[in-house]
Amino acid sequence: MSRYYSYLNNSKAVVESFKGDIPLAVHLKQFFAARNQMGSKDRKEVSAMVYQYYRLGNAVNVPFQERMIVALFLCRQQSSELLQLLKPEWNKQIALPLMEKISFLLPNFAQYIFPFIEDVDHQIEPESFCLSHLVQPDLFIRIRPKHELSVKSKLLEEGISFNEMDDYCLSLPNTTSLDNVLQIDKQVVIQDYASQQIAQFLHQLNNVKSVWDCCAASGGKSILAVDVLGKIDLTLSDVRPTIIANLRKRLNAAGINQHKVFSADITKRVKELNGEKFDLIICDAPCSGSGTWGRTPENLVSIKRESISQYAKLQKAIVHNAIAYLSAKGYFLYITCSVYRAENEEVVDYISTHFPRLKLVKKQLIEGYKTKADTMYAALFKNSGG
Repeated sequence: MSRYYSYLNNSKAVVESFKGDIPLAVHLKQFFAARNQMGSKDRKEVSAMVYQYYRLGNAVNVPFQERMIVALFLCRQQSSELLQLLKPEWNKQIALPLMEKISFLLPNFAQYIFPFIEDVDHQIEPESFCLSHLVQPDLFIRIRPKHELSVKSKLLEEGISFNEMDDYCLSLPNTTSLDNVLQIDKQVVIQDYASQQIAQFLHQLNNVKSVWDCCAASGGKSILAVDVLGKIDLTLSDVRPTIIANLRKRLNAAGINQHKVFSADITKRVKELNGEKFDLIICDAPCSGSGTWGRTPENLVSIKRESISQYAKLQKAIVHNAIAYLSAKGYFLYITCSVYRAENEEVVDYISTHFPRLKLVKKQLIEGYKTKADTMYAALFKNSGG
C-alpha cells in the first residue's frame, strides 16, 4: 500500500515543481535523475500518472488528490490499485466506455478540457476533440519506398503488434521501442499519421525540381518530399542553430546526401539564398502546437490566449518573407500542427489578400484526433506567375 501512496506523492512533487519552462518529458527526466532510488517500474507509473493528471486540462479545478482520482478513472481502462485504495466504487467501473464514465462527473465536462475551444477550426467536433486528449496517441511510422515487405516482416518476427493505416503507415502502441528493430530514417521514419497525409498535397505537384523547407525542424517533411517527388535540389533552414547538426545527421541516415542546410531567421531577408527561387517552399510554421497536445498535455493548462496571437503574427511575417523566394510557377505549402483558426484560416486569408498571384489549390484540416494521432492544417498555393 505504501508504494501506491509513494506514487501519488511523487506525482504531486513533479506537478508542483513543474514550471512549464521546459517540456514535461525533460522535467520528468531531471526529476528521476535526482531520485535514482526509484526503479523503472516506479518511474513508469509516476510518469503515466503525471501525464494523466494534465490530460484533464482545465476541466477539474480541485485539489491534487481529487484531480488525480478523476484522471485515473477517465484515462485508464484496467483496474488501478491506487484507485482501488482511494475510490473503490469508481475502480469497479473503470472498464466502462469513456462517455459512460463521464456521466459520473460534471455536465459539459468535456468542453473544459481544451483551452479556448471556441477558437478552433469550425470543422472540429468539440466534444470528440476534447475527449481525445484523455487518450494517449499512438506511435506512427512511415515505411520508406522499397522497404514495405522487410519492415512488416521484421515487426512480425519480433512479435511487435501494429495496425496498417495504409500501405506505408503503421500505428503501434505508444511505448513501442524500435531502435534495435528497424533502421530509423533509412527504412522507416517516425512520423505522425497527420504529418504523413502531407504526401497527398505533394502528389498534386508538377515540375518540382527545387525545394526549400524553410522551417525544417527535424526534417521529416523534407524526407517525405524526397520520397514523393524523387530527385530534387533540397534546401533546408531553421532559426535554431542547435538543430542544424541533428538535421544533417538525420538526412545522412536517410541517404539524402545532396542538400544545403543553414540557420536563418525567415522573418528577415535570407542572405544565404542570394535571391534563389524555388519550385516548392514548404513552410511548416512555428505554432502553438495545439494539435499535438494529446502528446504534450501539460500545454492544456499553460497556454495563454496572447500566445496564439503572437504565433499568428510570427507566421504572417515568415510567410511574407518566404514567398519572395518562390519561382514564377512555384508552389507554396503552408502547414501547422495547430487547431486554432488564427494560425490556420486567418493566415491563409492573409496570404490570399497580400499575394493575389498565389492561387489556393487545396486546404485541409487533417483530423488526426479521430485516429489517435495529431491534428494538423495544410494549405497549398500555386504561383500564377503574375
